[in-house]
Amino acid sequence: MPHPPTPHLVVDLDVLERNLASVARPGGPAVRPHAKTHKCAEVARRQLAAGAVGLTVATVGEAEFFADAGCPDLFVAYPVHADADRARRLRALSERVALRVGVESVEAAELLGRAVPGLEVVVEVDSGHHRTGVEPGGAARVAVAAARAGLRVVGVFTFPGHGYGPGNPRPAAAQEAAALAAAADGLERAGLPAPVRSGGSTPTAAAADPGVVTEVRPGVYVFNDAQQVETGTCGFGDVALTAAGTVVSRRPGRVVLDAGSKVLGADRPAWASGFGRLPDSPGARVPALSEHHATVELPAGEAVPSLGDVVRVAPNHVCAAVNLADELVVVRGGRVVDRWPVGARGRNS
Repeated sequence: MPHPPTPHLVVDLDVLERNLASVARPGGPAVRPHAKTHKCAEVARRQLAAGAVGLTVATVGEAEFFADAGCPDLFVAYPVHADADRARRLRALSERVALRVGVESVEAAELLGRAVPGLEVVVEVDSGHHRTGVEPGGAARVAVAAARAGLRVVGVFTFPGHGYGPGNPRPAAAQEAAALAAAADGLERAGLPAPVRSGGSTPTAAAADPGVVTEVRPGVYVFNDAQQVETGTCGFGDVALTAAGTVVSRRPGRVVLDAGSKVLGADRPAWASGFGRLPDSPGARVPALSEHHATVELPAGEAVPSLGDVVRVAPNHVCAAVNLADELVVVRGGRVVDRWPVGARGRNS
């Protein structure tokens, strides 16, 4: 099977398989990976075969896609607003799969209860990321309202997104554990058991407290990316997905590739060293990115690739890069062995 023209995204199947096995810990939390990273039925099937208890998704549309792909257990880790359209779709999903949804307010709980009586929910808690979720002390109030609305409350969850960044994963994991423990205690004192205490992003999953956290929801781990390398979560050898770009311009110490922001995505945290990293040239940086161009600066003394050479770039944020692609080119030992559709791309509602 030939390599397609550049630019395209490439998945190294050997690295992917190692990554799939990397998150399970004997006696540790259950693994419910976040499928928004890959949006791909083939990857989801491999995650389930590797022991995942189910999948996490970001939207009802993603849940519909992975239900169609055969996943029997799905968690929409999002404060879903159950308007008329989503209510209909959630009811249909709940009849096909084991479905769990996040809730973070009394109003949302009441709306969900009217939309899908008996739906399983977990209360979202803010553990320091300050995006969505209630303070741990407020979780019981939301849980009691959800139960009164006819929902089945089974616990609490959080996203320790502030774990992204050098030096951040372990402190964020400690805050995650403290927030989940406090919230679960509040539910139990209100007479609502909290067997589910769900957390864990890719940077924090390894540090999740097994005495508190019952499941983790890493997403990026399956592919990894430049952000994970720069936070120290993984090494270049753990990066399973890269963008293949052709050298279209070269100068001393610098090349330009045909893989720009429409392939790599434009995410660049303030702490990142550039717009991506080159696994085959760890000292190189990508200081500039435009729609169809990636400027690569090479370390002093390193050979400059020739025009037409294909160069691998690890995106900063692999989830954003995958969302821009129609398919993933799968290789083993450098040889193309398959192409996997990014089937849940665009399932944003």
